[in-house]
Amino acid sequence: MKNIRKYLVLAIVVLMAFSLAACGNTAESSKTPDNPDANMVTIQHELGETSLESKPERVVVFDYGLLDALDKIGANVVGLPKATLPNYLEKYAADEYTDTGTLKEPNFETIFELKPDLILISTRQLDLYDEFKAIAPTVYLTIDGGDYMGSFRNNMEVLGRIFEEEDFFAGEVEKIDDAIKALNEEASSLDKTALFLMVNEGSLSVYGLGSRYGMLYNEFGFKPADENIESATHGQKVSFEYIVEVNPDYLFVMDRADVTGGESSSGILDNQLIQATDAYKNDNISYLDAHIWYVSSGGITGTMRMVEQVTEAIK
Repeated sequence: MKNIRKYLVLAIVVLMAFSLAACGNTAESSKTPDNPDANMVTIQHELGETSLESKPERVVVFDYGLLDALDKIGANVVGLPKATLPNYLEKYAADEYTDTGTLKEPNFETIFELKPDLILISTRQLDLYDEFKAIAPTVYLTIDGGDYMGSFRNNMEVLGRIFEEEDFFAGEVEKIDDAIKALNEEASSLDKTALFLMVNEGSLSVYGLGSRYGMLYNEFGFKPADENIESATHGQKVSFEYIVEVNPDYLFVMDRADVTGGESSSGILDNQLIQATDAYKNDNISYLDAHIWYVSSGGITGTMRMVEQVTEAIK
């Protein structure tokens, strides 16, 4: 099915290209690699090498963390998936920005019609890279939970090169580095354990050192309540008894349904088992903003808000 979908997308792209050419309205840029006046930049990323104009004029973006960064420099975003936009990026829900499907199911025909000269994708679109790059130059940038700041810094450097904003992004990364250093010093001095817990319509999953939320331990400075948590994409399924057993000093909770629209798990931790933990006894259970942690981590505003939320939890 994947190959069939891929060929269908390619066929649509070819047919629409012929159609536009026949109308005298092509998507070709006057700048090409053979044009000595063209200012081209080549980006190496995990899925390959992408050559594109240094300052794209029409951008389609499929990652809210990257959208967060683009918003800071006023990049011309023409299309994005709108279904799960975080509140602080709600301006992109306006009609002037085209809805390009969902994070998992892009509308390739709509994307082609937008004639982007750059498409930015991330982990959720990993398997669709070939379909995207058949439409326009595509760069894949993602966040590694095991090295959050390393991958974040790399992504900002790449965006800086593409949009000729190296100094701006370097300055923003430095501010976040300073905020994380301060948080790390404070959290480390507490010498307390922490556990990241995701609740999802009644189920419980925890995330450890090498997970997508590993920054809680690696960058932010908490000791993991359990060093042997499986590093699965959707976390390790656990029970209330498990939480009592590992007994974290701090419990950081994110409700996935806040983003997906599922049934809220509000009140799920109001039980005698959780009340037996040190986190509960010392009022150290914090609820995190899922719109930031689940769908827009890796951005400038998002990352700073993550730091601020955890900092506030230990005041």
